[in-house]
Amino acid sequence: MKPCIIIPVYNHEAAIPQVLAKLKNLGIPTILVNDGSSALCSQILVDCVEREADWLSLINRVENSGKGAAVLDGFKVAEALGFSHALQIDADGQHEVNDIPAFLEAGTQHPDALILGQPLFDATAPKSRVYGRTIANFWVWINTLSFKIADSMCGFRLYPLAAVAKLTGETDIARGMDFDIDILVRLYWQGVPVVNIPTCVNYPDDGVSHFKLWRDNLMISTAHAKLFFGMLIRIPQLLGRLRS
Repeated sequence: MKPCIIIPVYNHEAAIPQVLAKLKNLGIPTILVNDGSSALCSQILVDCVEREADWLSLINRVENSGKGAAVLDGFKVAEALGFSHALQIDADGQHEVNDIPAFLEAGTQHPDALILGQPLFDATAPKSRVYGRTIANFWVWINTLSFKIADSMCGFRLYPLAAVAKLTGETDIARGMDFDIDILVRLYWQGVPVVNIPTCVNYPDDGVSHFKLWRDNLMISTAHAKLFFGMLIRIPQLLGRLRS
């Protein structure tokens, strides 16, 4: 396995240097995707890459197009550079970097699988986010006819890039906050196995969230509806997978 890390960044100028400081000792090539950030954040990303050019690289998107668009650009670059797997984490510092070796070990043991973070929330987690993902998980279980996906919204996950390339070559993937759900369900439909890894998630007091409650929940609900109709035509395939 030849892994890299992909971090989509949009105006996380305060948090991203701290995240990178934690990642440095892991020695894993890391691709930062600047999704149309402010001049301040963009300059901080440039400074970080110049200081750590041996393991950091930067993709600059001129306009902010959403988390999914940024991660998909990262996938393309990672595949072109010859990486076999890409580990996605968020730029706001909520993910437990010390768990990355466990994800990579799981990926080594199951190279064709999607390794998903299963969040263990502490008291900092907003109740609205916790309840909201419970609803999202319910719909993902329906749209996969399976409970194999423990959590559908955690942005801490390890992707097998060959499977991603096959999917993106055949299907348009959501590019906003609905990306994590859309690509996950579609990879499952494609036959990609799933491994869940429990991991602590925290919400720093000074953290920056770009989740827009009404807009993004509507976007996610629309994605679930589209996936539901996609599930209906795949019922025989999905039921057959459960029996295998």
